[in-house]
Amino acid sequence: MRTANVRTIVIWTLVALVGAAGWSVLALARGENVSAAWMVAAALGSYAIGYRFYAKFIAHRVLKVDGTRATPAERLDNGIDFHPTDRRVLLGHHFAAIAGAGPLVGPVLAAQMGYLPGTVWIIAGVIFAGAVQDMVVLFFSTRRDGRSLGQMAREEIGPFGGAAALIAAFAIMIILLGVLALVVVNALAASPWGTFSIAMTIPIALLMGFYLRVLRPGRIAEVSLLGVALLLLALVAGRWVAESSWADTFTLAPSTLVIWLVAYGFIASILPVWMLLAPRDYLSTFMKIGTIALLALGVVIALPTLRMDAVTGFATHGDGPVFAGSLFPFVFITIACGALSGFHSLISSGTTPKMIQKETQVRMIGYGSMLMESSVAVMALVAASIIDPGLYFAMNAPAGVIGTTVQNASQVVSGWGYHISPADLAQAAKNVQESSLLSRTGGAPTLAVGVSEIFSKVTGGGLRAFWYHFAIMFEALFILTALDAGTRVGRFMLQDMLGNVVRPFRNLGWKPGLVLTSGVVCALWGYFLWVGVHEPLGGINQLFPIFGISNQLLAAVALAVCTTLLVKSGRLRWAWITAVPLAWDATVTLTASWQKVFSSDPKVGFFEQRSVFQDAIDAGKVLPPAKNMDDMHTVVLNSTVDGVLSAVLALLIVVVIADALRVCVRHIRRPALSTLSESPYIESRITAPAGLVPTRAEREEERRAVVGTAAQGD
Repeated sequence: MRTANVRTIVIWTLVALVGAAGWSVLALARGENVSAAWMVAAALGSYAIGYRFYAKFIAHRVLKVDGTRATPAERLDNGIDFHPTDRRVLLGHHFAAIAGAGPLVGPVLAAQMGYLPGTVWIIAGVIFAGAVQDMVVLFFSTRRDGRSLGQMAREEIGPFGGAAALIAAFAIMIILLGVLALVVVNALAASPWGTFSIAMTIPIALLMGFYLRVLRPGRIAEVSLLGVALLLLALVAGRWVAESSWADTFTLAPSTLVIWLVAYGFIASILPVWMLLAPRDYLSTFMKIGTIALLALGVVIALPTLRMDAVTGFATHGDGPVFAGSLFPFVFITIACGALSGFHSLISSGTTPKMIQKETQVRMIGYGSMLMESSVAVMALVAASIIDPGLYFAMNAPAGVIGTTVQNASQVVSGWGYHISPADLAQAAKNVQESSLLSRTGGAPTLAVGVSEIFSKVTGGGLRAFWYHFAIMFEALFILTALDAGTRVGRFMLQDMLGNVVRPFRNLGWKPGLVLTSGVVCALWGYFLWVGVHEPLGGINQLFPIFGISNQLLAAVALAVCTTLLVKSGRLRWAWITAVPLAWDATVTLTASWQKVFSSDPKVGFFEQRSVFQDAIDAGKVLPPAKNMDDMHTVVLNSTVDGVLSAVLALLIVVVIADALRVCVRHIRRPALSTLSESPYIESRITAPAGLVPTRAEREEERRAVVGTAAQGD
């Protein structure tokens, strides 16, 4: 048994002390100023301990990853969906694919409850739930030829629970894609800088793909330097374009952006992964991680104070202006992707298992990527918590609550106990060159203000507007990478579903099926997006209220499948690693679903909201957010649809969990009746490190492999 040396013990003791110090200050501070640096310390210390010990324990003791076993990428390599991909590129792809709107927007909205509840859930949730889910799903999907989550549920749980999982997962996926696309449209509409810079990432990615595939195979360092240089040039050129005569060319209307997004999603989902998807995600990861790292460094240098309360009164009263509902369960629904996200399980059973070189890489790619995303969520919460709380609520409360003038907004916000003068509100907008910051809901503008606040303290106040608009563009790039990968995963899910009925669809490389399913997926989320852009209360806007609950219900499906597979594969003693998060997620999400369906508070319950608006229609009244009677009828329809969908999705998830429990109990009682759909063992011929930095043994193994290959060539 290997023992740790003194140097290792000292290093990890210091890491633990840094994390403990951060948590102590955050938890015990009452009334005094707290630096945001303590939040960063608590997060980084906890992440390091979780990855080094808990993730390693799960990978090697529980899952028993096998580096000698060939992965689907090696066995089924077809150059389209299955393709062995360098671990560094795949890490970038996986992180970019899972890191959508959630880690940026959710924590900003949850700051309404105070900075402490969100911090606890983001960090504890990712270590014990979110990162575990991502890694375990990736492992089991890799063992099953890259099967989608719904298909794994059908094969391992059974046709009844599997059918419920397939339907729920695909429906939720379309909702998630529509919401992600809407955020991108809102961020890029009338923004020539963002539109140009993001458009340029496509030809840059194509160049990188061909560079690695044709020109200089395996030269990751070279292509990384080339890609980063071109990306930085595109970012700088974007500002030049915005200030030039070309600005009109890249100033696109929302409807035009919808067409371009749908076209891009379709093309990206059918092209070989090495050509566009993987290199573009890898490229965007440099910008994402670079920005977040600089943001963390800015916090350490500037030491901004957390101005939001640790826990606000809205956490217990449940009457917050940003979103209605109490801390439990809604803070755990609002903060999704930064702690636990069902969407991630679709990527972990979608593109990534078809590209991973070695099973031993699931820890770095599955668990590690999720920790990276959680760090994004922490920085988003920091950005929302360091700005004036009065400005925060003025930006995130709807116009129907605070009015449309700085005088009205100041009066209403002051009534909540967060004083801010009309002059301060006007000056805040002027600082970032915006006409107004009132009711800039959705979280993205608030994050941009926080980012500009941190960076301007380091670089000078004169660049505040630059950093604000940079952050807006950064958020759009962040989200777009999840959209293209999600569309491809949606294709996989539909191909798996149809393959149960029409055999040719089982072959993911079958060209007619590939094109048809990609077209269907793009048409579905594209339709909801198109209607949502043209009708403020229609299309994807109609489904937006169930976005968070849908995402967390999908996580329950993923954790149920993982728990079932742990039990059936002889790992019963370790099933708690996914069963405990499953119990928590199911409790939280089903409670939220129940409240959204049956609550008597019209701000929370869909059917109660429907009743209030229907009564107003009968009385001839118009209530906000409706502007006329047509809008009133639309609100009634939306509330009905959302209430019914919430109930149906919750019921489907209950069916999946119940059927999974039945299968687990049956296996424990009579193991001989259980079957596993795991692919047979085939020895791998690929040599690749498990982590970013090869160990001495891995370097020696790679050297021997190169020598052996050269000898065979001679």
